[in-house]
Amino acid sequence: MADGVAGLLLAAGAGRRFGGPKALVELDGEPLVRRALRTLTDAGCGPVRVVVGAAADDVRALLPDPGQAIYAEGWEGGMGASLRAGLMALDRSAPEETVAVLVHLVDLPWVPAAALARVAAGASPTAVRRAAYDGVPGHPVVFGRRWWTEIAESAQGDRGARDWLRGREGVEFVECGDLGSGRDVDRPADLGRTPGTPG
Repeated sequence: MADGVAGLLLAAGAGRRFGGPKALVELDGEPLVRRALRTLTDAGCGPVRVVVGAAADDVRALLPDPGQAIYAEGWEGGMGASLRAGLMALDRSAPEETVAVLVHLVDLPWVPAAALARVAAGASPTAVRRAAYDGVPGHPVVFGRRWWTEIAESAQGDRGARDWLRGREGVEFVECGDLGSGRDVDRPADLGRTPGTPG
């Protein structure tokens, strides 16, 4: 279990290529935002927060506790604003025993709780751990609490923490390809494809 690891779900995007906010899209009768939130909870993360932006009221209404939502000012500018809002809110509100945060994306429905728990295992205030699928880096990513402010200050545009992570020593890659697929949902047709198939 992910003891001392908060969960942060980025679900603010407008889904322009998809045709609407992906947080609201249903797969097997369940909205992606609720599916991802359940996965974080099942992995043992806590507290769990959901960053909202596009269709914020609709997304918030799908949460078991609307108080879990964090509104990202400037979400239209990309993932950087969402990550920044989420990390800053957690830094203010997470209990002292929270040593790290696991950042997950709403459009990764085939990443199971077991993968999240594996990446979160062994988290510490200085840890940086990232899931990989058949050797390809993906999500989720664990950031130790020491780095939250630094990452928030560097998060820009649609790159999230990519620039901060690039070339950084000490990033632990955690292979999760045996547990699920890190393929994202980019267009409606992606929901009908078997995970792992090219598209």
